[in-house]
Amino acid sequence: MIRSGSEPLPRLLVLTDRTQCSRSLPDTVATAVAAGARAVVLREKDLPLIERSALAADLRAVLAPVGGVLVWAGADGSGGEAAVHLSARDEFPAQRPAVVGRSCHSAAEVTRAAAESCDHVFVSPVFPTASKPGYGPALGLDGLAALVPGAPPVYALGGIGPADVPGCLAAGARGVAVMGPVMREPAVVHAYLAALAGTSTSGERRSAGRPGRQDPPAGP
Repeated sequence: MIRSGSEPLPRLLVLTDRTQCSRSLPDTVATAVAAGARAVVLREKDLPLIERSALAADLRAVLAPVGGVLVWAGADGSGGEAAVHLSARDEFPAQRPAVVGRSCHSAAEVTRAAAESCDHVFVSPVFPTASKPGYGPALGLDGLAALVPGAPPVYALGGIGPADVPGCLAAGARGVAVMGPVMREPAVVHAYLAALAGTSTSGERRSAGRPGRQDPPAGP
């Protein structure tokens, strides 16, 4: 389901990558939801549309009992989706979904998303990660902070662990988007939510030059 009016998505967004799961993707998402996740961005763009749609139905069934939100990554099939997340290159849907986000890696892309009245943006890569190849060096926290003014609500993405959350929030991010750590160990959602709530005890700011977590090449 989608929240009514303009209420934003939760501050933790979980991105899927079934290749990193030790169990099925629905089982992995179910564990993440049990740990407190309430919004999941379905990627899996290599699947045929019919298979991806079936997977979306499975994940909606997991999210529905807790009032969670499934976000469809990409413009394909967006006509029937209530929440959509676009890549930096996707055309904006002719029929606007209720919730629209966009991936951004530069000031120009953030400006475009703001002009489109996107509901949120992913800004990445904040820290080094193999899951965001081809987008230049990591932005670091200072680079993240530089892209926040004038942007739609920002979710920091790329190499972010629970200990990095306070620094991202201090830089102006509304929340974080996470893929690999949750796909590999979905119970880590507890730690991300604690950090977002300000109850984590390990909140050191990480320098932009410190290596990040390495995930297989993929992007929202």
